Amino acid sequence: METINKETEHSNVENLKGKEAISKIREMVDSSSLCFFQTEVSFDENQSARPMSIQKSDDDGTLWFLSAVDSAKNAEINSNPRARLFFQKTSAMEFLELQGNAEITQDKKMIYELWDAMAKNWFPQGKDDPRISVIKFTPQAGHYWDTKHGAGLAGAKMLFGIITGKKVNVGLEGELKI
Repeated sequence: METINKETEHSNVENLKGKEAISKIREMVDSSSLCFFQTEVSFDENQSARPMSIQKSDDDGTLWFLSAVDSAKNAEINSNPRARLFFQKTSAMEFLELQGNAEITQDKKMIYELWDAMAKNWFPQGKDDPRISVIKFTPQAGHYWDTKHGAGLAGAKMLFGIITGKKVNVGLEGELKI
């Protein structure tokens, strides 16, 4: 992995593939079920990423969302299925960006499986609201940034670096290939 910071040691890079990459995705989703969802179409427009709640994550890394059929997001996915998700777990200073494809369905069985009490805020008619759709996001690649020992120790290491003037390796990052 190429880095623009020539002082950074490459020992802080750990690329993950297959099951290890999926494990990293599941670890982040299990601790932070909120993400920003951005469609490929919106990269060229003035729209921003949208906050979304993940309803379910599968063993293969597939992520599931509920969405309104008539939303701009669904229209964008219908135009181009490429999307990106952005996660942040502030307490541990961990970040994840995923790239993949999104697919829309109105499968009633899946809507019932994904339904929770919070969904009623967006779909007041309940599980049978005709505006509900399901977005299936299949990740293909991504990038993660982690502190090695959590936010507290990372902060202490950064403080040590400031005091001593020495470069301190506080984290780990890498590419994800699913």
